[in-house]
Amino acid sequence: MPNAGARALSLNRSGNIGLLIPTVDNAIFANGIQAFQKNLSAQGFQMLLATSEYDIDKEAQQALNLVSRGVEALAIFGRSQRTDLLQFLIQRRLPYVHVGVDHAPLKAHCIGFDNQSVMEKVVRYLVDLRHIRIAMIAGITSHNDRAYDRVRGVRRALKACGLSLPRDYLVEQPYQLERARQAMRQLMELPKPPTAVICGNDVLALGALIECQRMGFKIPGQVSIVGFDDLEISRHFFPSLTTVRVPTDLMWERAADYLVKRLRGEVTSKSLNIEVSLIVRESTGPARKLAH
Repeated sequence: MPNAGARALSLNRSGNIGLLIPTVDNAIFANGIQAFQKNLSAQGFQMLLATSEYDIDKEAQQALNLVSRGVEALAIFGRSQRTDLLQFLIQRRLPYVHVGVDHAPLKAHCIGFDNQSVMEKVVRYLVDLRHIRIAMIAGITSHNDRAYDRVRGVRRALKACGLSLPRDYLVEQPYQLERARQAMRQLMELPKPPTAVICGNDVLALGALIECQRMGFKIPGQVSIVGFDDLEISRHFFPSLTTVRVPTDLMWERAADYLVKRLRGEVTSKSLNIEVSLIVRESTGPARKLAH
């Protein structure tokens, strides 16, 4: 068996590529890890993994840890990183790519999609179903560009339709089932509860759906719920969840391809926009009068 350490010293190459994501406590990231690692392995590289727990300072420290362990390139999720970290990577001439977004600081390469535009499509779909009381359970927007952009997209689309997102119709919560249930209960106990709720991801949406069922509200007869990510469980839940499908495997495979090509000097500078789509299932329907 060849000695990897000796090989790295002789070639001045480690063969390691870093992956820095917020958490592994979410199937969407677990699927991404698998696709990223599989692609790297097929091309003769290994993956080193670190998580940030949605903390930009911890993210910067974890990135430095990966670099100190000899990674030759780095995939990072989103674009909320500290500027000094990105400048450090540039100074070291270490190839990196932002995943899950369509633009990033310092004109860096991206592989992802426009979160705002996607949410505008969701709002238009609900408005076409005659919903005018539309609320949102979002992820924590601080230092999370994806959560922030999704809220911004909802606000922008509602405004274009002559509607708004009142303060009490927006609840930010961590991506946890229990916190999603709390948020949904808070919304449905309002004097004028919403008839549709857009959620920042499928975990929040499934928690909202569970709480509605516990409270006795019919879905979609009284309340429509939309998620984001299209986790496998979302299509098997009852009712099945209307959600935004993100081709996670493709996105992370392309990220791996980009970094490997950069290391081999074969890459262009063009970013890649991944197409996402709204998948309509049983959790959404026409707006009806909601008896509180």
